[in-house]
Amino acid sequence: MSMELNQNTSEIIKEVNEHKDEVNLSHRASELIGRIESIPFSRWHIKPRVIMGSATFFDAFDALSLAFVLPVLIGLWKLTPGQIGILIGIGYLGQAVGAILFGWLAERFGRVYSAKWTILLMSVMSIGCMFAGNFNVLLLLRFIQGIGVGGEVPVAAAYINELSRAHGRGRFFMLYELIFPLGLMMTAQIGSLIVPSLGWKWMFLIGGVGGFLVFLLFFQLRESPRWLISKGRFDEAERVIEEIEASTDKRLPVTMNAPQAIIKGDWKELFSSFYRGRTLLVWTLWFSAYFVSNGLNNWLPSLYKTVYHLPLAESLRAASISNVIQTIAVFACAFLVDRIGRKRWATVAFLVAALLLTTLWFNGAKTPGSVIYLGSAAYGAMGTITVLLYLYTPEIYPTRMRAIGTAFATAWLRLASAIAPAIVGFVLGAKGITSVFILFACVAVIGALLALRMIETREKVLEDIAP
Repeated sequence: MSMELNQNTSEIIKEVNEHKDEVNLSHRASELIGRIESIPFSRWHIKPRVIMGSATFFDAFDALSLAFVLPVLIGLWKLTPGQIGILIGIGYLGQAVGAILFGWLAERFGRVYSAKWTILLMSVMSIGCMFAGNFNVLLLLRFIQGIGVGGEVPVAAAYINELSRAHGRGRFFMLYELIFPLGLMMTAQIGSLIVPSLGWKWMFLIGGVGGFLVFLLFFQLRESPRWLISKGRFDEAERVIEEIEASTDKRLPVTMNAPQAIIKGDWKELFSSFYRGRTLLVWTLWFSAYFVSNGLNNWLPSLYKTVYHLPLAESLRAASISNVIQTIAVFACAFLVDRIGRKRWATVAFLVAALLLTTLWFNGAKTPGSVIYLGSAAYGAMGTITVLLYLYTPEIYPTRMRAIGTAFATAWLRLASAIAPAIVGFVLGAKGITSVFILFACVAVIGALLALRMIETREKVLEDIAP
């Protein structure tokens, strides 16, 4: 009897001590998160935004470079519309693999660790693409390169979100993410100048060398303090937070509702009762947005040349207009999204794109000018959604699965981006150019209906949005 009593007493004491440990861990985690939230954006934040932003720039460059190489390769290698669609699509299949692979690595080993190896992989493969002598070799290299390209952006999105505080997070993140459409715009401008004068191989050389230089800069980045906290590595997190605090004397008031607990992340939680609805919604949003956006962006240079028979240089310049309009639209979104809200902006942008594409279908897309202006404007509207989703998706998941949740979501953008060019090639050959635009318009309407189901996240602490 005495032995049983002692054993029960020992178990109770053990449980009490374990509970105390959990309370202490939770208290320290909450205290560190509170300190992050109290620091306004300062000069410390410049370095991670510039370095991670440079990686995102070359991610965009590598993703779009093929579109400006294709008008040359079509004639050089006698590519069919079906082969063009497959060549565009294969890179996105690689990106789907890369998003999940590097998203998992980011959860296990850290955001910076994962992101820097994505940069190295895509840069090496870009150099390899220079030496592709035929369709099959380029197809393989673009798939492998896509693994790196697909892994970088979702991990970078999680990292930048985790450095942000609730107030002004939309503007802070969107100004960073503006680098992606800037990368697309610069790729378009460089492609329209370089390819006609120096040849298609220079596009891959620029992407490879630039990416390798950014890879070297990654060794200067600090790991995400929120990720360190989620792993119970409080001392390391505190050292990073102290660096941030030392960069400014200003402090802001913090209101947090959710107590912080150290919970081991598991990708299966994406489908738990709390997160299942969020997961399925963002997957369909990513698919809808990128089906239209990348379907347009990757085909426009070739459409101008093959359907409207514009000269090569003029085709590439016309295609570059889309990326200029997108950059302007995303810049506007960056300054307005914290006032308008994620949900309202996405819904309206989908509807605007649908209206423009329907107008293009209605007038028969008879002239290249109508496609240049209406199609580019539709792409600009869609471009704000594609960037907004990189802000919204990391917001709706907790730190323990933020990177993998974003990675799974972006895998659907890769799938959409792989499917859309192939479908465009088929529809273009079978039904003509107008059918392509009404297809995109219908998908945009579906996207608008989905956007109405988004939760609003503006001005909320990440830990309150996703406990």
